Amino acid sequence: MIIIKEVKTKKQIKDFLNFPLELYKDNKYYVPALYGEEKKMFSPNYLYYDQSEAKCFNAYKDGKIVGRIQAILQKAANKKWNQKRMRFSRFDCINNQEVANKLFEAVEQYAKEKGMNEVVGPLGFSDLEREGLLIEGFNYENTFEEQYNFEYYQKLIEKYGFKKEVDWIEHRLFPTKEKAQRVIDLGERLEKKSGLRVVTGLSYKQFAKRYKQQFFKMLDDSYDKLYGTVPFSPAMKDLVIYNYAPLINMNYLLAVVDKNDNIKSFSISFPSISDIVIKSKGHLYPKTIYKLLKTRKKPKVLDFGLVGTDISDPVGGSYASAIIMGHVCKQILDDKIEYCETNLNLVDNKDILGIWEHFDHIQHKRRRCYCKSIK
Repeated sequence: MIIIKEVKTKKQIKDFLNFPLELYKDNKYYVPALYGEEKKMFSPNYLYYDQSEAKCFNAYKDGKIVGRIQAILQKAANKKWNQKRMRFSRFDCINNQEVANKLFEAVEQYAKEKGMNEVVGPLGFSDLEREGLLIEGFNYENTFEEQYNFEYYQKLIEKYGFKKEVDWIEHRLFPTKEKAQRVIDLGERLEKKSGLRVVTGLSYKQFAKRYKQQFFKMLDDSYDKLYGTVPFSPAMKDLVIYNYAPLINMNYLLAVVDKNDNIKSFSISFPSISDIVIKSKGHLYPKTIYKLLKTRKKPKVLDFGLVGTDISDPVGGSYASAIIMGHVCKQILDDKIEYCETNLNLVDNKDILGIWEHFDHIQHKRRRCYCKSIK
């Protein structure tokens, strides 16, 4: 018999957090989330609860946890997109349709109680969280920024009645000197022609203090029309500014500004920490932190993160984007980066997908978001 319990007690919280670690313990491609950050969800002061509500559910069989799921009522997203949707996230389950059905039924019931008419996911509280179900690329190590799942998850979700809504694809880029040099040369020519310049020589704190407001306005503007995006709240801004700081190598935090010091484009990439987090099982032990800081200084693999462009100035923004890519390529060559991971790009985002043509690359992963109407 399958029993579903809303997560409330300390024991249930521990079960919820530990279940994926046990489920994937022998899987070399799974990269756990940071345990301490996940635990914060169960605090009433969690950063997303100024715009969201959430419930977590565990599934038990014969007293043993066999599945989990989170239901998220993202009010800001529903308001922005004029929808009545409940998101599901953190879905993990043994290969058992009955268990999956019971978990989704719990989410649907919560959605009905809140007057929602659709369930959609996997989607987190915002784009800063892991999203999308992996449906291609199961034999590649996941990036820290995204979620791995077993191949059978797709069957469990689709048999319950979910239908495809959007797909994201991911690429692995292999920098070659010949192709990278062409991008570098173009960036240098445009930098001289346009009068734009790349910001250098600032510490992370100095950069944040000078450009924080511009940075987030451009981020909101650049991502505004992309699927499921949520406007940045003050708490989300603090998350980016403070929580990401230990991972940022200033050589890969780039901004192009005009003569008035207005940002025209920016790019943030992160040293890959997947192997480190796998070994620590998501815990930040002192030894883990030391390894993270060491990797930040001398990365071997790079995960592409946030990018933004001034959409109000198509010409200047285009120039600025090319200039940034030139500087990224130069740094990649200087640091002898083995390869780069793009993370998620919507399949119809031609602007960003076109950039990867400047690299030798493979399209190696695909993720999907599903939607189901409820009555």
